[in-house]
Amino acid sequence: MKHPVLSTICLICWTNISFLSAQSAPQETDTPAFTESEINSAYQERIKKDRIGGVYIPKNLDDALAELDKKIEPPSRLKIKALSEDSVCSELHFRLGQWMISNWSFYEGSRISHYLKSAGVTYPDDMADFLLIAYHRRLNNIPVNIRDLATEFKNKRKQEHLNRIKNGTVIKETVRKRN
Repeated sequence: MKHPVLSTICLICWTNISFLSAQSAPQETDTPAFTESEINSAYQERIKKDRIGGVYIPKNLDDALAELDKKIEPPSRLKIKALSEDSVCSELHFRLGQWMISNWSFYEGSRISHYLKSAGVTYPDDMADFLLIAYHRRLNNIPVNIRDLATEFKNKRKQEHLNRIKNGTVIKETVRKRN
């Protein structure tokens, strides 16, 4: 009998996607970068590595989707396939999406994050959602047009920014006189 509180997707994440708990990226022992040049140098090194913290880093979209296929068991793939595209991100972002963000180093930089940035997807959460949607489409034999999907994410971010500006509250307004 299923636990009444757990949703189907939690069961997918907890029982069938075995790699989530079994493979967490070990912390790197390098000292953190502090200056802009150190950060850029570390980033340039990371985007060339095929492994970071012992975890394989995909080089492009096809490689990432193939890696997800290797890591996700067939029963879970069927459950993911059955989700609607509108709900795949909300259902999987805080499990599989966070695993990708953490283990594929979206914040610090990696081959796959650099690839997604070059496609126009710049926020780590958007990178995870981009891959989740692409994976869902692949499972459902729907073609993935990288440029169109990336444009959707750029437009979504732009609209969110415009809404924040439109609906935001002015904290303080200062008027300056020019001489």
